[in-house]
Amino acid sequence: MSSALDITQAVNPPRAAFLDFPLGHTTGKPHDPELQRDILLDALKGFSAAVPGTVRMLPYRWDETEAWKTNESEKSDDRRDRHDTPQYQCEADRQLADASRR
Repeated sequence: MSSALDITQAVNPPRAAFLDFPLGHTTGKPHDPELQRDILLDALKGFSAAVPGTVRMLPYRWDETEAWKTNESEKSDDRRDRHDTPQYQCEADRQLADASRR
């Protein structure tokens, strides 16, 4: 499941479900178990029936105005710097990754 369509399409997973909700809320709004259940069931239906490479677009909306998109884009970006080269937790992880590419 994803809330980042461009990243999901770039990664090209076997199957995915996209929900146009703020990042961190991929399975629905907090304290709304009925909505969360509906989202998860719809996503699971798509995973079993989809052709490999399919991104199922779920029809749910965070709000009617989509004002949340403006609010989210105005927040500061406190994520770590991105790197063009792979980053590993430890040397053993790097060695395993290198071995798998051979």
